[in-house]
Amino acid sequence: MTDVDRLVEAIRASTPGPQVGAFFDYDGTIISGYSATAFYRHRILSLQLGPEELVRTLLHTVRGITTAEEFAAFLELSLSSWRGRPAAEIEQLGEDLFKHSIAGQLHPETWRLVQAHHAMGHTVVVASSATAFQVEPMAREIGAVHVLCTQLEVDADGRLTGRTTGDPMWAGGKAASVVRLAAEQDLDLAASFAYSNGHEDVDFLSLAGHAVAVEPDEGLTRVAAERGWPVLRCAPRGGTLPGPRDVARTVGFYGGLAGAFGTGIGLGLLNRSRETLVNITGGVGADVSLAIAGIDVRVVTGVEHLWGARPCVFAFNHQSKIDPILLMKLLRGGFTGVAKKETKNVPGFGQAFQLAGVAFIDRADAGQARAAMAPAVDKLRAGTSLVIAPEGTRSPTPRLGPFKKGAFHLAMQAGVPMVPIVIRNAGEVMWRGAQTVRPGVVEVAVLPPVDTSGWTAKTVARHADDVREQFLKTLADWPSRAREEVRT
Repeated sequence: MTDVDRLVEAIRASTPGPQVGAFFDYDGTIISGYSATAFYRHRILSLQLGPEELVRTLLHTVRGITTAEEFAAFLELSLSSWRGRPAAEIEQLGEDLFKHSIAGQLHPETWRLVQAHHAMGHTVVVASSATAFQVEPMAREIGAVHVLCTQLEVDADGRLTGRTTGDPMWAGGKAASVVRLAAEQDLDLAASFAYSNGHEDVDFLSLAGHAVAVEPDEGLTRVAAERGWPVLRCAPRGGTLPGPRDVARTVGFYGGLAGAFGTGIGLGLLNRSRETLVNITGGVGADVSLAIAGIDVRVVTGVEHLWGARPCVFAFNHQSKIDPILLMKLLRGGFTGVAKKETKNVPGFGQAFQLAGVAFIDRADAGQARAAMAPAVDKLRAGTSLVIAPEGTRSPTPRLGPFKKGAFHLAMQAGVPMVPIVIRNAGEVMWRGAQTVRPGVVEVAVLPPVDTSGWTAKTVARHADDVREQFLKTLADWPSRAREEVRT
């Protein structure tokens, strides 16, 4: 049992209900590193950071922050760059940086802890010295009920003044805010949980009956040892420079795919067989590339459903760029994907997709939806299964996004079942924004086929919600019975 497994078990054994708080620090705890780094990177790349401010910021970073006065001085320096700018503009910047950068720094271990607290009905709170622009996108993503953070002053014209309102949420200020919130919301601090990585949060952690040091700094490591607080170590995340092994592993990963694809094209052309191309690339290529990367794919339940309902629409939750390779390994052959019509014209990829028999859909033909889907429906009726991500795009975090209805209309029109493939942790081996892969185990649950024979255009939205609910339940209560072998 890993550290995070033990912590999840402790949460499950605790008192249920909203009177129990789960207080999470943000920088270094929910995410690896600091959210402010993304903002500074943006300012550097857009030439908005002057040399004087850069030098002063680096001095603060090198010296470290150990007192409330030092934190206030650093905050004043940081906020001065926002003075006079519309709050709405910085809010949008925060949303963009979260989606494209900060979300990739999320610790999967703390994500699991948050989900365990939600399952127990606990009140999840983010308590951070960072600003709302940095914190609120993640707080919303993890379903936090309350956000305690440093608030900024906005003038009558909606522009930032460069000043804060109230005391900064650092050290004692954070602890005091938690005490006030607990009194207002009738939270039982003795039964509650608190998580942080920094020594300045000792008072904050001490408020809760269950304190956990997450990737603690040197000072907090000593205190945790003295007080018997559990320590959670997390896997490296976004922002960590890849090492030589990571680079070599990634080169081998893509090399294995490229070699198999080249072989598949050659044999496919020789045999005049699209199936040869798909089977070699999907089977051998995925096996070789994942093996080189050190990624083990395990089906924990329902392996028989990968084969028993074909042709069908396989629907999967999309977390990582590695998802298509996982699907290739699982399904082996006899399937294809769906792409927008414009993809045909993308150099390299367009030709590859055409060789692989991808069904191209004209998304611009919204008024003729059924006609636009005809190529994909024809594939299904001809006996070729389709693989689709109903979310439409990768989620920035493991949270399941809303489902679009296209996949469900396809299954209904073709008269084939839908098979949900639930991927648990692909983001841990290649998270959003990552350019390298890391070794690990990806677990998959394949759910029983969903009969679409009784679906109609009027009821398809309800059926889509029902299938999404199956994904949510599976992710929340992951199958724990003996692992099955992936059929290869």
